[in-house]
This record gives sequence, structure tokens and C-alpha cells, in this order.
Amino acid sequence: MTSVVERLQGQSPKFSVEFLPPRDAEDEKILWKAVRELEGLDPAFVSITYGAGGSRRDRTIRATGRIAQETTLLPVAHLTAVDHSVAELRNVIGWYAAIGVRNVLALRGDPPGDPMGEWVAHPEGLNYADELVSLVRELGDFCVGVAAFPYGHPRSNDLDTDLKFLLRKLNAGADYAVAQLFHEPEPFLRMRDRVAAAGCSAAMLPGIMPMLSARGLSKIVELSGADLPVEISRRLEPYADDAAGFRATGIDIATEMCQKLLDEGVPALHFYTMNRAKATREVLGRLGLVARA
Repeated sequence: MTSVVERLQGQSPKFSVEFLPPRDAEDEKILWKAVRELEGLDPAFVSITYGAGGSRRDRTIRATGRIAQETTLLPVAHLTAVDHSVAELRNVIGWYAAIGVRNVLALRGDPPGDPMGEWVAHPEGLNYADELVSLVRELGDFCVGVAAFPYGHPRSNDLDTDLKFLLRKLNAGADYAVAQLFHEPEPFLRMRDRVAAAGCSAAMLPGIMPMLSARGLSKIVELSGADLPVEISRRLEPYADDAAGFRATGIDIATEMCQKLLDEGVPALHFYTMNRAKATREVLGRLGLVARA
């Protein structure tokens, strides 16, 4: 199977997409509709998350396998250390390898129930993402990605500490990092440049989620761990009671940010889709990376 690193090579900008694991049969239909819509756009890779606290990991594993076996897409398997013994992790990694999945996103994961709660490792498990990276590397010829946090991980005391942990993951054998959400290009670009200045050449991919509604914006702010910049608030404020205007402005903001990132040489844009294809298609179309939606 092709690796993510191989798919990111070349001059033309690339993009990738992330989906959520389905909660039920209806969710699965929505997921597969988005998968099929985006398949024709030839993303560099697609991934399905483990769900909050690993809550839907069985569905994640099945859906990742189905993508590998039934589509032309390159799947990246999410894997977390949450509630897993090392033996269980070995079994999951081995199952992925058996069906031809050779790309893994290795994450420590958040405590189940409360993402900001105290982390308690499985008594026979792992404590840190770099340990998971090392384990995956030991078990086969995998291409491994990790998470990065432009504003710093919520548990990091400062950006310097956060950089040290990111470098530990990359130096453990990770090939690339996918960034958590951010509101404007500069925090991501500063993080990327600091990684490069530390002598690490791993690819850094920005995570993008267009601001499509007031409710969605609240979730983006929560996930990013940073307040919305004043300028973006001012642009969205006139559309508080205008859903169509809010969405259109959110697409504008996302497109402008993506163009700045491409101008700065990012190898790919990673879209958090929430299992919908339309917004991703719109932004990519405006950027000229696919036919206009």
C-alpha cells in the first residue's frame, strides 16, 4: 500500500480528509455518501477518528477496513492508547496490517468521558504518544502520523514544552503531523517553522474546518483551545441571525486561510469534514484544487 509520505510528494498542492466513526446505521449511510463524493476528488488520504475517548473504536476499525477494501482511497488508521493494553494494541495493528492498511495516526487520546480529566493509563498499556509511535514502528513497515497543536496542547504549560513533546513523537519515528484546529495561519506557521528549526523535516499538515454555523463555531473554538480572533468575530457578527450569510462568510474565511497556507508552502490541507462533503468541495473549488462545486 502507498504511504502518506509518498502521496504528499510532488509540486501540486494536496488535500486530505477526516471522518467521524458512525454511531448507528443512519450515520453510516451519511458517512459513506461523503466518502463516495470525496473519492472522485482524489484526496491524498482519508482517516476516521476513534471517537471521543475511543468510544467508537470498533466502528472506526471496521470503517477503515471497508475503505481499504471497497474504495480507491488511501486509509489512515487512527489508533489511541486509551483503555488499550499493549497486547490489544498489537492485535489492532496486526489486523490493520493483515488487510493492507500501512498508514497509522498514533495518538495518546483523551480520557473517556472528560477530555480534560486526569489521564490514567491502562495498567498494561502506554502513557505517551511517542511510545505508541515506537510500538507501531516495531511491528512493521508503517507510515506513522501524529497530532500537533498550534496553540499548544491543553496539558502543556507553554509552547516550548509543547514543542518538546511534539519533537519526541516525531523523533520516535513519525513521518508527519496533522494539526488540531486553528483560526488563522500564523500559529500553525510558527509551529511548523519551530519544528524545522529544531532540525526535523517531517511534513506538517494544517487542520481545517470551515465555520458554517454559530453552533459549529463554538465547537471549533472549543477544539482549538483558543479564543476567536477579534477580526474574525467582527466579520461573522453581522450574520448572527442569518444562517446563509454566516455560512458564506465562513467559507470565505476558510478559503482565505487555506490560500495563505498554500502560499507558505504547506504540502497539503487536512479537512475535518464532520462526515459532510459540501463545504470541503466548495473550499477546494475556490482554491482551484478541484472543479468548482
